[in-house]
Amino acid sequence: MRTVFSLVMLLAFSLAATAQKFATTPLVNHIYTADPSAHVFNGRIYIYPSHDIESGTAEDDEGGHFDMKDYHILSMDAIGGKVTDHGVALDIKDIPWAGRQLWAPDAAYANSKYYLYFPVKDKSDVFRIGVATSDKPEGPFVAEKQPIAGSYSIDPAVFRDDDGSFYMYFGGIWGGQLQRWNNNKYNAAGPLRRPEEQAVLPRVAKLAKDMKSFAGEVKEIKLVDENGKTFTEKQNDKRFFEASWVHKYNGKYYFSYSTGDTHNICYAVGDSPYGPFTYKGIVLNPVKGWTNHHSIVEFKGKWYIFYHDVELSGKTHLRNIKVTEIKHNADGTIQPVSAFVDETPK
Repeated sequence: MRTVFSLVMLLAFSLAATAQKFATTPLVNHIYTADPSAHVFNGRIYIYPSHDIESGTAEDDEGGHFDMKDYHILSMDAIGGKVTDHGVALDIKDIPWAGRQLWAPDAAYANSKYYLYFPVKDKSDVFRIGVATSDKPEGPFVAEKQPIAGSYSIDPAVFRDDDGSFYMYFGGIWGGQLQRWNNNKYNAAGPLRRPEEQAVLPRVAKLAKDMKSFAGEVKEIKLVDENGKTFTEKQNDKRFFEASWVHKYNGKYYFSYSTGDTHNICYAVGDSPYGPFTYKGIVLNPVKGWTNHHSIVEFKGKWYIFYHDVELSGKTHLRNIKVTEIKHNADGTIQPVSAFVDETPK
C-alpha cells in the first residue's frame, strides 16, 4: 500500500511541476547529484553531495534503487559562478566495512584536517555512519577501517558551535532504518509508527575531539509544536522523516529537515544544540521529484539553501543540485521559498 501511495504522490507532484517554470538551474549537469551539504572553507563554497547513478537496481520503497558507489566534491568561488568537480573523493570499494548504498554525506574541518562523514550499509545490510579524512577539503579522503562506534541510520549533518564543539545530527525513517532503533538498540523487525503514535525522533551526538567518535551517548531530539507536544506519525507534513541540518542565527539554533512523503523542508528553533526545537514552518516548498535534502549556509553576508530536484532526468533516483537565497525576518522566522517561478498575476 505504502509503495503504491508513494508512486501516486510522485506522479502527482511530477505532473504539477511539469507546467511550472523552475526558479533556478542545476549547478552541474555532467553527473547526477543530490543531498548537497554546503560549507565555506578557505573563503570558497564546497559542496558534498551524493552521486546518483543508474545501477539497474529495481525501485522499491526502501530506496534500493539509490545504489550510489562514490562521492564527487564540488566547489565554487561565488553563487552563480563556475562550479569545479574535483573528481572521485571516496569510492565504496575503499571503505573496508561497506556493503552497499553510499548515501548523503557531510563534512567538517578540525584538527587541521577535513572530515567526510557518510552513511553506508555494512556487510549485514545495516546502515552505519563512517568517517574519512583528508588534508584538503576536496579530498581524496581515506576511510577509517570501522564505522563510528554507536552510529546508525543515515544523513549525518555536522554542526560546529561557537565554542568549537561539534555535534552530529542524523537519522531517516523507512529505508533509512531509524524506526529499527529504540534506546540505541537495533531490532531488525522494528516497525514504522502507526498514525496515532509519536513520530520517530531524529538523533544527535556530540563528537569527541578526535572527530572520529562520539563523546557521549546518542540522544533523541525533541521536535515539538507551539504547545510543546511532539508530533504523531499522521502529522506527516511536520514530523521528521530525514535530512537533518542545523545552522545558528542570532544566537538561536535552527533545526531543519525533510518531511519525506509530504515533501516539505521544514524548520524548528531552539536554545540548545540538543533541543528541544519548536516547529516554525516551511523553508522550501515541494520540488519536482519524490525526495528533497538540503543544507543552509551563510556566504558573504547572505544565506542560501542548497537542495535537489529532478529537472534534468525526471527520475526519482537521478537528481540534480541547486541553490537559492533565503532570508530571515526581523523576528527570526524564515521566509519560505519555492523551487518554481511564481507566475501568479500581480
